[in-house]
Amino acid sequence: MELKSKKVVTKKSAEELFDYLSDLKNFESLMPENTSKFEVLDENSFVFALKGMPDIVLEIKESHRPDKIVLGSGSDKIPFSLTGDIESISEDSSSVQLFFEGKFNAMMAMMVKSPINKFIGTLADRLESLS
Repeated sequence: MELKSKKVVTKKSAEELFDYLSDLKNFESLMPENTSKFEVLDENSFVFALKGMPDIVLEIKESHRPDKIVLGSGSDKIPFSLTGDIESISEDSSSVQLFFEGKFNAMMAMMVKSPINKFIGTLADRLESLS
């Protein structure tokens, strides 16, 4: 299953945005309102939970300064990745688009598609409002 957010423009340079996303504690401010748990585990991983959902561990799998960061599942049970593709626009602005890719069976994909779309949409909206 592959999903993508809208491409949003931020008021941060590509380098600043890459640094922001590389510092995992910043994800707490990007999370949806219904986040019931958020904890940075170490410099490369954090755990979060949305109300009514199990804990999800995300860890940095790849990073290519300043244009790409890939977070992936900390569990082999549900393999997925969340990629942020960053493009420089000017000295003080950049765009970012989020891509979700997961390997789910058809039933699971049907159940999680809408919540995941909403989740990456919220992340994109909050990235757009960064100053």
